[in-house]
Formats: sequence, C-alpha cells, structure tokens
Amino acid sequence: MDRFIESLPKTETHLHIEGAIPWELFHERFPGEFEEVPKFQEPDFRYDNFRQFEEILIDHALRIIKTPEDYAEIAQKVFARLLAQNVAYVETSFHAGIIEFIGLDGEEIIRAIRSAVPAGLEVRIFMGMSRNSYSDHLGKVLDRAVESWEGLHGVDLHGPEDLPVEEWVPRLWSAAKTNGRIIKAHAGEFGPAENVRWAVEDLGVRRIQHGINASQDIEVMKLLAGEGVVLDVCPISNYKLRVFDSWDQYPINEFIELGIPCTLSTDDPLSFGNSLNEEYQSLYKNLGLTADELALFAKNGFEVADLMTDQRNDYLDQIDQLLKNETRQS
Repeated sequence: MDRFIESLPKTETHLHIEGAIPWELFHERFPGEFEEVPKFQEPDFRYDNFRQFEEILIDHALRIIKTPEDYAEIAQKVFARLLAQNVAYVETSFHAGIIEFIGLDGEEIIRAIRSAVPAGLEVRIFMGMSRNSYSDHLGKVLDRAVESWEGLHGVDLHGPEDLPVEEWVPRLWSAAKTNGRIIKAHAGEFGPAENVRWAVEDLGVRRIQHGINASQDIEVMKLLAGEGVVLDVCPISNYKLRVFDSWDQYPINEFIELGIPCTLSTDDPLSFGNSLNEEYQSLYKNLGLTADELALFAKNGFEVADLMTDQRNDYLDQIDQLLKNETRQS
C-alpha cells in the first residue's frame, strides 16, 4: 500500500503556508537553537487545545517570516517536497493577518509564492481571513484584494469558529465570487454541524475546510451530498488537535457511504510533522481503507482542482491505470 500511495497522483487542497515551514529552515537560520525533532511533531503528540496549537505555530512562524522573500524560500522547499510525493496540484493560503502583524504587502507575498512554483506543479494561492480580520486598516486591504489583486485565486475563512460572524464576511465572499475567485470556509472543525450548514447556505461556499462535525447531523450531511460540497479534510491534524478522540470515531467512511466528496491534505505540517503520503497511510492503517477508496480521495482532488479539462482528465486516467495495475498485482 505504501508503494501504491507513493505512486498515486495527488493534490494538496488545504495547506497553510505559514504552517508549512520545513523544520530544516529553523536549523539553517538558527544553528543549535532548535532540537532535531520538536515534541509537537512526534507521531503520538496531541495538543491540549486549539489555543496551544495556535500559540506554538505563530511563535515559530514569526521567527522565520520577516519579508516576502521568506515566503518564497518557504514555498520553494514546500513545493519541492510535494513534487517528491507525486503531487501535481496545490491550493495554499497565506494569512491576511500577517499584513498587519509585520507590515508586509499582500500582493508581494503572492508574487513571492508564485516565484517559487516549479515546473510540473500547478499552484493556486488563497488569502485566509479570521472572522475578526476586518480592522480599520486591513478591511480596506481585503476589499481591494478580492477586487483587483492579480494572482489571488480565492479566499478562505480561518480562525476560531466561536467568534461571531460579522457582516463583512458574506459581503466580501460574494464580491470574491463575483470577481471569479474560489471561496472556501473553515467550518465544522471545532464548531458544530450548523456552522457547516451556514457556510453552504448563507456564505455560498462549495469548499469546506475540515467539516468533520457535519457527521453530527444527518440533514447537514445530506445537504453536502446533494449540493456536491467538497470537504478538504486533514486526518492527522484532526487527530492531533483532538477533533475526535480515537480513530474509530473518524467519520470518513460515513462520508464515503453518503457520497460526500472529500480530499486529503496536511493543513499545517510544521505543527503536525505530517506529509501528504502519511495522511493517506493514516486512513489505510487506522481505518482499513482500500486502494479504491484512497484513489477516490485523489480523484476528488483533481475533480475540484482549478485545471483545464484535458489536464484533469489526464490525471484521472493515470489514477485509473494505477488502480488497474494494483488489481492485477494483488
């Protein structure tokens, strides 16, 4: 199965660039200061709560990120690792808050990430915004971004789900969609199934990041299946953040049975020490998913990808051929 997973053409559709800083970069920048493998990247480590996760991630990310060039260096290393795992398409987001935190220009961040895209990899760049991002300064930036920023492919709603949703969110998401950008939202990770329903019905998204707690409400799951809403799930992230207690509670089989399309991604590899191949392996080892089921996740990634039809079909054909070969060898 490891060989099959490694050979599988894949997409990465839920990746926070600030949360994907390769650990080697800390060793290069700060020799002798950081341990070989941090405790929070160990396979058995689980965070106590979201706040602990967020503090560790922000503290580490801000040690590295000072300029747009830092984004370029991070992206170059991240993209190389993804190519080595047979990833052909990536959707990555940078956090709008960084514009205020350290005064970087968002358009320069986009150009820096784009400059690092290697041959053989398609990359789409999103801007993530917390539910409380619309400050006096940043709000004007966000409005301009969805209207005119070149190279910005979409927006994603980030951050704690218990924050109130302010009126600017649906307005901005509507403007982004009108301007041809892809709209996403984090929902149903720590929040209830009703947050997923709101994101679909009120915000108009067809891409939910995580969405695991949709499993709490059969009507919400029927809504997702009926509308063809895609869940970009990250199993290892969900496990380490205690979204579920044990692997036998992970609802991925339920989603498959109901016809809810899911993709597999890594979320924040800096925080979880995970690779995309390991995400696939986790579902095989912990839930016993078959090669056909794992291939379905890969196919879903290409079905939702912002690609030309011929490109998409080529990758889908490659997956089908790989499955045929696997069946013959079994």
